[in-house]
Amino acid sequence: MTKLSTLAAAASSQSATAAPAPRGYYRGDQYRTEDSVGFLMKQAVDLLSRAIDARMAEHNLTDAQWRPLLKLSRNSQATATQMARMVGCDSGATTRLLDRLEDKGLLRRVRSVDDRRVQQLELTAEGQKAAAVVPFVIADVLNAHLADLTHAEVDQLRDLLERVIAAGQREAARREGTEELP
Repeated sequence: MTKLSTLAAAASSQSATAAPAPRGYYRGDQYRTEDSVGFLMKQAVDLLSRAIDARMAEHNLTDAQWRPLLKLSRNSQATATQMARMVGCDSGATTRLLDRLEDKGLLRRVRSVDDRRVQQLELTAEGQKAAAVVPFVIADVLNAHLADLTHAEVDQLRDLLERVIAAGQREAARREGTEELP
């Protein structure tokens, strides 16, 4: 029996008597998707992504394309393998993406002088111009979506999200058995 089916069986057997003691904020017997912080975060991310995509399209860039441009503008050089890790794509998808960016004249592959088997990625002059626009588009979209919040509330939201991420990372490490001992 899986952990999920065990939890569901335990919840249904206890529902007639008493609900299990909640471990945190949410309880399975009262969970509503539309009230979920995760659902709300996903909606916010989806809205931001669509708005950024629309604005990047004005600059002839897709969501997949502006990310490596921004990464290269900040890190100056990377290999295709390093870029795949940075943007969270598999190597095949990254290779196709880099081919499209190269076809657009935004980046080039340059053989490493230290190891001829390695190709470094570099922005072209056009790629540098395109990458320079990216942070301004993102800032503009974020500002539009955060317009109803004060500076203090944006700081608080960022702090809260950082804490959610840290707790999630600790939970992932615990599940994987890699958490550090104090």
